[in-house]
Amino acid sequence: MINRLIFLTLLLTSDAFSLTPKRNTVFKKVKPSLATALKMSGGEAAPPPPEVKAPPALYQGAVAAGAKKAAAPFSKIFQLGIVAGAHIAFGAYLAISIGGNCPGLASTNPGLQKIVMGAFGLPFGLIMTLISGAELFTGNTALVTAACMEGKTTKKDLIKNWTASYLGNFVGSLLLAYLAFKSGTLGSAPGAVNLATAKSTLAWDVAFTRGILCNWLVCMAVYMASGCSSMIGKMTAVWFPISAFVALGLDHSIANMFIIPLGMMRGAEITIGQFLTKNLIPVTLGNIVGGALCVMAPYGSTMGNWFKKKET
Repeated sequence: MINRLIFLTLLLTSDAFSLTPKRNTVFKKVKPSLATALKMSGGEAAPPPPEVKAPPALYQGAVAAGAKKAAAPFSKIFQLGIVAGAHIAFGAYLAISIGGNCPGLASTNPGLQKIVMGAFGLPFGLIMTLISGAELFTGNTALVTAACMEGKTTKKDLIKNWTASYLGNFVGSLLLAYLAFKSGTLGSAPGAVNLATAKSTLAWDVAFTRGILCNWLVCMAVYMASGCSSMIGKMTAVWFPISAFVALGLDHSIANMFIIPLGMMRGAEITIGQFLTKNLIPVTLGNIVGGALCVMAPYGSTMGNWFKKKET
């Protein structure tokens, strides 16, 4: 009996009848080593991509990205615009919940409170937008403008992209404003109301100027992040400019599409007319100037074909 058991065990563990047979070398795919691959191709190993693109390549990459965005259909840009609006709104939501909810710190150390508000919120909203490929109007004022000025897209497609992304951003921002309001997570903190009121009582030229300065920093963040090959590189490129614009008290049209309606829902005495004429319109126009002229025009005129006469 024992001999039969030993024989059966040996039989089952053999190559022919094993329950876990060895892989047949005929079907086994062997990944060649780097040295073998080089020997087979007769070439040299390709160098890894740089962590950050050189300035000329960075500009050309921005032009290519803008052309791709402009070529997308209206419906796709609009849908991805909703996503981007929600992402930026999430960032503003966090900024208000954390930095906007520190009254003691604001009275004793206002500089630190502004840094806290800038560091926690908008940077992560823009990171989600860039990594996921969503359509953000403010970033498109730089990228799509560059593509248009380089002849890689048309003014008609530029207008299509700006319009679709702006409307989508508005829908996404309003959706998050309503959800944030219904969530009850802000408690009785007056931060949302105070911030919305302050933004809606600015002089037109002040709001316009703040819009220029804000999107100058936002588009530099987008521009630099587009040239980084690693996640940590993109996060670093985004974090500093975005936290800076929030700490400086500048105005981002898409973030304001969330902040001001949320304040209105929470009792801020702001009319729709005030929201549009006192803030959203001048800030949007300022954002366009900041992205198109302050960021892309200098690079386009030195590394591209902006303002250059075509050779005949």
